[in-house]
Amino acid sequence: MAAERKTPLDFTNMYATHDAFRRDLDRLVTAVEEGRAGSAGVRAGWENFKKQLHLHHTVEDAELWPRVKRAVTGRPKDLALMAEMEAEHAELDPRLEAVDDALARGRADGLAELVGALSTVLRDHMEHEEKSALPLIQEVLTAKDWDAFRGGMARAQGPRGAAVYVPWVCDGAPDEDRDRFLAGMPAPVRMLNRAFWTAGYRKKGFWKG
Repeated sequence: MAAERKTPLDFTNMYATHDAFRRDLDRLVTAVEEGRAGSAGVRAGWENFKKQLHLHHTVEDAELWPRVKRAVTGRPKDLALMAEMEAEHAELDPRLEAVDDALARGRADGLAELVGALSTVLRDHMEHEEKSALPLIQEVLTAKDWDAFRGGMARAQGPRGAAVYVPWVCDGAPDEDRDRFLAGMPAPVRMLNRAFWTAGYRKKGFWKG
């Protein structure tokens, strides 16, 4: 009997979240270039960016990479890739702290270089994850594993976090990408986002000023 074909895992949320990080990096770079890094809107956007990134990587480290490592026991090359993912997360911490310190002190001197270094490291990590780690995840994890990871993300966000996360991901996304992301959300989430969350998110003025 032929082996049962595995249903592909849906990485829509992962790609959408990565795209939101890339968009915010672009906004941060532009704000620094235009001398707006000290504005309230840019600081609010930066704080949200940090929060979303910390949550994303914390849940990956706790809920995703351990499942992959268990699935690839005895496969040195794949275990090395998992070590690289964790090391890249750790490498981001000092980059974030350096930008955070410069913004808190209102330091314009050297800020562009610090932001550029952060952007390079995070973009390289996301590209590495998409090109190498996601195909491995697709190969070795089950739908139950992936649902557990997504559940961990939902628990970490909580209802209040979701009220920012969902419209944040949708902010500026192409219509097709936004619709695909929202289609994977429960109907009550789509309703809340349409009726309340998007308006509340816009009032925060992230990256304005």
